[in-house]
Amino acid sequence: MRKAIRIGVLVAVIGVSGTAAFYVAKQENQDITAMSASAATPGAAAVGGYSYERLAAPARTIVRDSAGTQLASFTDGSRTVMLTGRSRTFTEPKFTEATITSSAWIRFAPQAWKEGAEKEPWARDWLSKAVSDTSPDLLAIALQYTDGSAAQKAKKLRIAGDASFGPDSAEGRLEKSDFYDFLGVDWDFPDKHEKAEPARFGSLDCSGFVRMVYGYRAGYPLLGTNTKGPGLPRRAWAMSELGPGTPVVADTGKQATDYSALQPGDVLFFNLEPHLGPRVSHTGIYLGIDNDGKRRVLSSRKVANGPTFGDAGGVSLIDGEGTYAKAFRAAKRL
Repeated sequence: MRKAIRIGVLVAVIGVSGTAAFYVAKQENQDITAMSASAATPGAAAVGGYSYERLAAPARTIVRDSAGTQLASFTDGSRTVMLTGRSRTFTEPKFTEATITSSAWIRFAPQAWKEGAEKEPWARDWLSKAVSDTSPDLLAIALQYTDGSAAQKAKKLRIAGDASFGPDSAEGRLEKSDFYDFLGVDWDFPDKHEKAEPARFGSLDCSGFVRMVYGYRAGYPLLGTNTKGPGLPRRAWAMSELGPGTPVVADTGKQATDYSALQPGDVLFFNLEPHLGPRVSHTGIYLGIDNDGKRRVLSSRKVANGPTFGDAGGVSLIDGEGTYAKAFRAAKRL
């Protein structure tokens, strides 16, 4: 029997009239409770036909419609927005029987959120378009690089498709394949010029995969170096220690076991090489909770030779006693 990952959010059911009727499902990772269509939202301020409620840990704003149902969640200091959309199912049969069924759609707002931003024109304009946007979101884009994914081209470049981890060698698959290596083009960053290596064409290591999805495809700023600055650094440790975003799981140097603040689309960090010290060595994208109540991550790995949410090279769960659970250290919301 296949297992399913169900990310508990509001499920939108579109009727024949085109009007969306919403049913509220409990989301374990957020302070959202089920309410009837006529229920009020205590402490919420109404602006432009929506109500906005402030929640903590992390500080964020929940947007509800006139019926009190959730449409979006904006996190302070983050451009990542969790929206409610139609349900999708993702599969990766080569590496797992699990399927991902989710109505959480993750997109970048044009700027980072702050308390009271709902009163600003950019926020109202962006939200009015985002709630009806059916183009691929960050989760759908991320799944375009897993095993068997079809190649996609834009401006003569192969921008998506089944990705390898890196070129093979006597020591195994090599790291350091960034998005420009996958594309096969040189790249000018604000702080560095990089030349693509032909041997790495079509390859993405763990941080290169995150940079491809969030940076090249979704437009988040990128750096060429592992320094603090206005964009994502190159390596996983630098993203965790120096990179932008709102910390939702702090790195204490030990296995992280508090998952209450996580939401789909968060960037996760792992120390898979503790014998080399406490520094993070791996990164991936949080997908949600499966039907066993476990939490699953999508990342690019040597054993699977590319991005996977399956179990090659270790069970893709951040809770329990598996490889990635024991290595889980921190999370950020970009």
